[in-house]
Amino acid sequence: MKGRKCRVAMYSPGMVGFGHIRRNASIAQALCRSPLQPVIVMIAEARQVGALPLPQGVDCVTLPALRKEADGWIKARYLDVSNQELITLRSKVISRAIKVFEPDVLIVDHLPLGAAGELRRTLERVRKRGNTRCVLGLRDVLQDRETVHRRWCEPANLDAIRDLYDAIWIYGDPAVFDPLREYDLLDQVADKVSYTGYLDQRPRLEFAAVEAAATLENLSPGRLVVCAVGGGQDGARLAESFVQAQMPPDTTGVVVSGLYMPAKTRQRLRRYTRMRPDLKLLEFVPEPAPLIHRAERVIAMGGYNTICEVLSFEKHALIVPRVSPKPEQLIRAERLRDLGLIDMLHPEELSPQALTTWLARDLGPPPRSRRRVDFGGLTRIPHLLASQLNGPTRPRDASVPIPLGVPA
Repeated sequence: MKGRKCRVAMYSPGMVGFGHIRRNASIAQALCRSPLQPVIVMIAEARQVGALPLPQGVDCVTLPALRKEADGWIKARYLDVSNQELITLRSKVISRAIKVFEPDVLIVDHLPLGAAGELRRTLERVRKRGNTRCVLGLRDVLQDRETVHRRWCEPANLDAIRDLYDAIWIYGDPAVFDPLREYDLLDQVADKVSYTGYLDQRPRLEFAAVEAAATLENLSPGRLVVCAVGGGQDGARLAESFVQAQMPPDTTGVVVSGLYMPAKTRQRLRRYTRMRPDLKLLEFVPEPAPLIHRAERVIAMGGYNTICEVLSFEKHALIVPRVSPKPEQLIRAERLRDLGLIDMLHPEELSPQALTTWLARDLGPPPRSRRRVDFGGLTRIPHLLASQLNGPTRPRDASVPIPLGVPA
């Protein structure tokens, strides 16, 4: 590394909620606290990364935002430009940032070629130069087997995973869900795969203490139930059912609506919570870990980061997963329910009364999630990064065509 501190670039595609950027922010914090102490540039959508607290030594290159439609296609979230123009703009910003920053390692979250293939040329260029190791980071559950085989088995994706990446880190525990076995997808690159374990969210408490103080101070004393709906774009039914449910005695219910919840839904939630002193609405919480830690119970959707928070803090949780258009959350919730670590309510059974009934139940002692599930991800990742820094780079000729505008 020519005597300089190691440099890491981290890419988050954005599009839906804060899952990708929160995952990368947790990893960045762990890397900064490790002996490596790298210089980190996060590449992410502007309004997302600007909303999150980031550790010292981390800064951002921002991208204009995309929005994923229900049919899987992507469009500009805010700008009145064509899809082609926006992807071209994002692609050039990414390419220039990587060229100037010259990272020793590039960590890409979830999509091998980025949103609509926007990383392809950057990945090819850094591979040909041979100065940057490339890592693909994957959550535990990608999607159902049929969707994974349809989307991920396209030659462009498989070629990219084989030719453009040095390592694949799966942020999960194969005892809960094993993508290698479930999908039969990564067999040809199995030697690149490392299971990190899930990402323990407890270290975020110390990091987010200042930002969380005002939120926690404004909450009523006594028992707390938190309802979390991720980014909020599809959490209206759960949030509205929660504010119509009956809270147990001496209990405050807090619903976090999310940055992308439709304005009309937020207005309805405001009306409900104004009428009830035992309810509080928070429209956005940059760092939810302290709130989850403070809660006695959690009612939430089943995204990766929310599940990590619930299990890290060993909370009683009722998970109401998204089931369409993709069943990723349902698959994750069913596995954890079968392990006895959460309760699950199918959205078809969701109602204020169902939530009231669960809140009134005696659930016994909290689940000992950290004894049952591997949460060593943030401890292992710095060691995995060190192995990449110490390994040889291997320039390869990998010209992988991909049409712009494909479903992400």
